[in-house]
Amino acid sequence: MTLWIILGVVALIVMFVWATYNKLIQLKNRIQNAWAQINVELKRRYDLIPNLVNTVKGYMKYEKETLEAVIQARNTCIKASSVPEQGAAENQLSGALRQLFALMENYPDLKSNQNVGKMQEELTNTENRIAFSRQFYNDIVLRFNEAIMMFPGNIIASIFGFTKKDYFEVDMNTVQNTPTIDLSFDSSTPLPPSDTDAQTK
Repeated sequence: MTLWIILGVVALIVMFVWATYNKLIQLKNRIQNAWAQINVELKRRYDLIPNLVNTVKGYMKYEKETLEAVIQARNTCIKASSVPEQGAAENQLSGALRQLFALMENYPDLKSNQNVGKMQEELTNTENRIAFSRQFYNDIVLRFNEAIMMFPGNIIASIFGFTKKDYFEVDMNTVQNTPTIDLSFDSSTPLPPSDTDAQTK
């Protein structure tokens, strides 16, 4: 009888370890998948930025420093190797874009450029998707971190080497305060010549 009790306890322990381990693996995989979705949107954002800069630089010839800051911030984002580094780099990029959009208010001719309007709209939509994906990612990270910190899951996490994951944090003041400019296309307004147009010809 004692043997059966011991075997039953051992079986319960094995089942608990198995279930907890599988749960942690599942959450870890979901974190990786959520981060992959963020990367898709970040890459879309990074691809749009050079096109935007190349389009507006013909109108903003005296804002070279601002345009270079945007490109430099974009390159820093691409080189980020960890989640905290990515968050810090994204804050820098959002700030650079904020400054660029603010300066664009001083160039009325840009309002007649349909391409700029489309790119800004796409950047805005991409930013919204990044925000949604970021929230989803952080929610899963929260669940995972709680699972490996709370007893008795912390014991299993320690045995199998599960460690806390970093949140993807951004400065919401930078994101929320990014100005939106009216770039509605007016076909009756002639387009001034730009460096971009000259290169195209």
